Amino acid sequence: MDRMRVLLLDAAPGELLDHELERLLGHGLAVTLNLRRVTDRASARAAWAGRVSFADFDAFDESALTAETIRDGLGYHAVKSRAGVPLRAAFLAAATRPALAHRLRVIGRAGAGTDHVDLTAAAHHGVTVTHTPGSNATAVAEFALAQLLALARNLPEHNKTAHQGRWSGPAAPAVELSELTLGVLGLGRIGRALAERAAALGMTVQGLSRRPAGAAVRRADSLGALLAGSDVISLHLPLTPRTRGMIGRAELALMRPGSILLNTSRGGIVDEQALADALRDPAHPLAAAAVDTFAHEHAAFASPLFGLPNALLTPHVAGMTRRAMAEAALRCADHIAALLAGRPDGVPAVTP
Repeated sequence: MDRMRVLLLDAAPGELLDHELERLLGHGLAVTLNLRRVTDRASARAAWAGRVSFADFDAFDESALTAETIRDGLGYHAVKSRAGVPLRAAFLAAATRPALAHRLRVIGRAGAGTDHVDLTAAAHHGVTVTHTPGSNATAVAEFALAQLLALARNLPEHNKTAHQGRWSGPAAPAVELSELTLGVLGLGRIGRALAERAAALGMTVQGLSRRPAGAAVRRADSLGALLAGSDVISLHLPLTPRTRGMIGRAELALMRPGSILLNTSRGGIVDEQALADALRDPAHPLAAAAVDTFAHEHAAFASPLFGLPNALLTPHVAGMTRRAMAEAALRCADHIAALLAGRPDGVPAVTP
């Protein structure tokens, strides 16, 4: 009997690649590794030749992805993504063609977000989408706290002037965390982890979510109340039709004077042009923002926030710690194997 075929669109980095491949092979799966995002391709080929197959294409190019998926009429039973490769309706239709020897059955995401997948099209074509919720909760919460500390103490500007050989003190004394109120929008695993850490550091924490707030969090009555009543707003929501564009010009105008916005969730939740305009306006209540996720990322990376000194920008790295990435990669491998073996019990699946 042929083994189930799995295509790794974007492999885990460094030594984690070896663990990920061993896990997949240990489940008896036939693995094709896309080398495009592998740092040392020659070493990977030498180490895994004869055990896995290789491809080399830009997974963010839909035509290249589709061509690999349907090459020689074989197809794949599952594809796995770490960086959120877009998997849209056209690809899903091609990958589930009846003429393929192996039609796509599973999409695995090593991470929580699945907004890169057309979930409606996946359901239509009978493709199960699984992910690893909570695998990076600690990592992202710690990163959001680092963003907060950096901006509250103006570390980017102090670093810049010191490198220029200028000894310049702050224009006004900084505030301590215990003087600030943190507003957490979305109290899932990451939002709760941040709230617990912030409360332990003496911050007043309030939140808005459909989930229970928790003992350390005061529940806000509305989004407007959360924005107006917080010195720092941290976003921890999935990108859905309901949350897309949730933070725009009107919402930013409600924030407290001198406030800070943190976004480690999804870029589309914030209107980046409105955010850039607010940060350029010295009279606007928003003083600074830290953004780790953008509407356009990877090869399409572009943002109106480029060049703004009060915008701390990072390339979607909040969840990239060794522990978080290892847990996500291995759990994703286990989920894919279980679904392909017809054992869906306990495997998280995302529906439209």
